[in-house]
Amino acid sequence: MPRMTDAKILMIATHGFEQSELEFPRDQLRVKGADVSVASLDGKAIKGWEGDDWGREAKADLALKAVRVEDYDALVLPGGQINPDLLRINDDVIELINAFYDQGKVVAAICHAPWLLIEAGLVKGRTMTSFQSIKTDMINAGADWQDAEVVADNGIVTSRNPDDLKAFVGKIVEEIEEGRHPR
Repeated sequence: MPRMTDAKILMIATHGFEQSELEFPRDQLRVKGADVSVASLDGKAIKGWEGDDWGREAKADLALKAVRVEDYDALVLPGGQINPDLLRINDDVIELINAFYDQGKVVAAICHAPWLLIEAGLVKGRTMTSFQSIKTDMINAGADWQDAEVVADNGIVTSRNPDDLKAFVGKIVEEIEEGRHPR
């Protein structure tokens, strides 16, 4: 079983990510010993959204095109309304999500980020959660939607909102340490 001190985790985001949903998992997973990289579409810094206005920038470690799925153990997708809506229309993002899934790696999405899982075709028949406003989208895509702080279904981790970040990170750690998830 992999240990967190050996884990390599990728986060994909673009402008409009929910500030806490990128920063908290990135920082907490690093505290636990993981090597966490943030990929943006072009490899440049991205601007977060906090409250009702633009937040802080987050440094990107690499561009989406430079990502090699085999280099990572897990993928974490922060939410916010803007970020996942922009990412879900990018074929390269959807292809990467599916590659992580196909290789049995952990895929974690919080808040509105499960929109990306819908677009990738990974929702049907799975138990999941999300931000309340996309509950109907999740159900229409075939999810067994649960109102829970965190849900894991065979290595796919979903959470509702920033209030659930501690449970979200804890479940990511647990799923990574379980190892690959044959699907």
